Amino acid sequence: MADTPPPLAALREQIDAVDREVLALLNRRAGLAQAVGEIKKQEGSVVFRPEREAQVIDGLKAANGGPLKTESVAPIWREIMSACRALETPTRVAYLGPAGTFSEQAALGYFGSSIAKVPCVSIDEVFRSTSAGAADFGVVPVENSTEGVIARSLDLFLTEPLFIIGETSLAVRHNLLRTETSLHGIQAVCAHPQALAQCHGWLSNHLPAVERRPVSSNAEGARLASLDPSLAAIASERAGAEFGLHIVAPAIQDDAHNRTRFVIVTHPDRHPRPGASGHDCTSLVVSVTNRPGAVHDMLVPLKAHGVSMSRFESRPARSGQWEYYFYIDLQGHPDQPHVAAALKELRAVCAFFKLLGTYPLDVH
Repeated sequence: MADTPPPLAALREQIDAVDREVLALLNRRAGLAQAVGEIKKQEGSVVFRPEREAQVIDGLKAANGGPLKTESVAPIWREIMSACRALETPTRVAYLGPAGTFSEQAALGYFGSSIAKVPCVSIDEVFRSTSAGAADFGVVPVENSTEGVIARSLDLFLTEPLFIIGETSLAVRHNLLRTETSLHGIQAVCAHPQALAQCHGWLSNHLPAVERRPVSSNAEGARLASLDPSLAAIASERAGAEFGLHIVAPAIQDDAHNRTRFVIVTHPDRHPRPGASGHDCTSLVVSVTNRPGAVHDMLVPLKAHGVSMSRFESRPARSGQWEYYFYIDLQGHPDQPHVAAALKELRAVCAFFKLLGTYPLDVH
């Protein structure tokens, strides 16, 4: 006769007992993290090491035997590590605010919820706050799968001293939000210009005569919509909850697989370059003299040393001479000999060369 499963009450008692064991182990881990923090203070080393955290999560994912899904490991341990880091010192993170933006969601997803939030009114302010030391790190969008690069972010990398130490990507689900429960009476839709562009098809089909009003962020659009029933906003479900709005139409983005890539920036005087994690990206911006074959010559060192290029974007240099800056992502880390050799030769053929950062790839 087959064994009968234990009753529900017994299973719940076992879960409660396991939860207490897990809590005891988490507190043990927190104590060890505090001891590490004391050593770091004595050595003057930084609290947050993205390559170390990436290696920890990679190891746990490899060791996972189920039934917990492997993709669930990273977000669980990011929260655990976030709570432990907060015991050492609060991590101040700047992002495009206010509350409810996708940038805030990206910041929480990358650092965990145990951070000191520094919401900013613009991408420019995120760079300024991080440069000035008002925040330890900044989170800025750089690329969308539908609309391409975020031009302002790329331009600021040319003039600001910050460099990239991490990246994360976020599935972007846009919702039409307002205080009313129907589309009737909408006079304007407020959203960030990128969101308006990402929902162009839906807006053209359902609200063709309604004004599209660009604002500094989607959450700011939600805030405005909460104050005026004639306005609607395009924003996240989180923003809708934050400002008490109804979801009139869910998932109105034109691309069902719409994603935005964010990078984590900091000042080089306050944080060292991350070491190699085993799956790294190196980002740089370069320019070459305007002559035949210049771009070809720029790519030759990469091929010669077997370095793969995962992104290549051009931006006008605004010099009036039809010159361009090229933003390049390479697979690998400068500590690897073949990458170091390629970068050295590449620098020699460029009129301008700036290493924007090297960091673990977002593979979680």
